[in-house]
Amino acid sequence: MDKLKWCKNKKNGIEITEPSKNLAKSYMRKSENSLKTMNSTPAEDWKVTTAYYTCYQALYALIQRAGISSEIHDCTIELMQFFDFDEEDINFLRDLKEKRIDAQYYVTKEVRLVDKDKVKDFRLKCKKILERTNFDEVRKEIVSRLK
Repeated sequence: MDKLKWCKNKKNGIEITEPSKNLAKSYMRKSENSLKTMNSTPAEDWKVTTAYYTCYQALYALIQRAGISSEIHDCTIELMQFFDFDEEDINFLRDLKEKRIDAQYYVTKEVRLVDKDKVKDFRLKCKKILERTNFDEVRKEIVSRLK
């Protein structure tokens, strides 16, 4: 089964909602706050966690702007294919998610550090996508793939 359709059929998976510029702005602010925390915390596990949420919240701003909702992180990441992300970007966020899981839930695993510049670049890319994307077209494409 197509992963997008799987996500659509899961509770809290991909849902079609109203497009929202306000929610998109709010998620970008949350992303900015996560970035500030990443840069200020001395704890490596929290650096990893806030690095992930810096990126995830910036991505979530895009899907909210398109009128899509998803509480399953893997499903949200799956939606990256509809925006101006390449395979490297998608793999970066997937890897960062795994690092965050390791840092948060497994005290016996070594915390794998993140490249702060890549985090900042990913967030900046999301901001640029937010400014120049035709979200009506993205929404139509996603909806058609979910049928």
